[in-house]
Amino acid sequence: MDSLSQIVLGAAVGEAVLGKKAGNKAMLYGAIAGTIPDLDTFVGNFFDTITAIEIHRGFSHSIVFSVLFAPVFGWLISRIESNPEISWKNWSWLMFWGLFTHPLLDAHTTWGTQLFWPFDLRLAYKNIFVIDPLYTLPFLVFLIMAFRRKRTDLKRKKYNRLGIIISCIYLLFITPALKLYTFQKFENALEDQQIEYQRMDTRPTPLNSILWSANIETEDAFLIGDYSVFDTKPISFYSVPKNYELAGEWSDNENLHRLIQISKGWYTLSEEDGELYYNDLRFGKLDVTDPDAPFVFSYRLSEEHGELVATETEKELEDAGDLLPKLWTRILGN
Repeated sequence: MDSLSQIVLGAAVGEAVLGKKAGNKAMLYGAIAGTIPDLDTFVGNFFDTITAIEIHRGFSHSIVFSVLFAPVFGWLISRIESNPEISWKNWSWLMFWGLFTHPLLDAHTTWGTQLFWPFDLRLAYKNIFVIDPLYTLPFLVFLIMAFRRKRTDLKRKKYNRLGIIISCIYLLFITPALKLYTFQKFENALEDQQIEYQRMDTRPTPLNSILWSANIETEDAFLIGDYSVFDTKPISFYSVPKNYELAGEWSDNENLHRLIQISKGWYTLSEEDGELYYNDLRFGKLDVTDPDAPFVFSYRLSEEHGELVATETEKELEDAGDLLPKLWTRILGN
């Protein structure tokens, strides 16, 4: 999830664990714990693109990381904070839950997380977009209400608990129900249109859980469609050819296969101006309403020093101001 959501979650967890004793400092250190796992993006800057992708949401988002580093961070905080009522074990417990709930939340996004690192298992439930105001804003409001109360005020605990409960209901019940409902709609549409397919993957579109997108794999292409719970018209799909033959002599290249493994086979190849591109389909397109829009994650493939190298293409966000109105219109079923 985005940094703000993780900060809010971490702060709320910190308050729940140690707020009665530490007051707003519990929120502060909880918020810090909620941001620490994402420092892996900084570490990724020291590696090539493919390795950086593999590292992201790996070790730092695992149970192992939470267990190993919570006592370390807890001890450091105990050296900074001289409060005889709070031991390093208390701070360690706060840090553990701050670190651990971060990947639990990330597991619900499309990218997912390697919670059980070092095992090669990435959990990705794909029921919430990385930025979802309906998850974050109510949570934030209740956290601020709790923050403004004294640590001994019973309403402080009540507000914090309400924020956690409401966010959990949305994350664990409402969005999975919407995912199941829209998945069935896509299935029915494929059956009605007599489309034979191998597998299907669905996810919410940016900033909401009302409009959903689906990738459907067929023998030679991927079909892409979207559906809003407010739609009244039948679902339509457009086709994106796989173009796997464009890989040519790189077909058996190790680095290409690493990219394929990362995307779980949800990819296409394309060619533009003599350059070969690897398109990760899991995150859709920058403009969900335009079949010709570029993919969110696309990588230019080239050879450097005899090795296949992937370079992420720059995202053109010049027209970002036009995307939100178009997305909103589509969410409403138009």
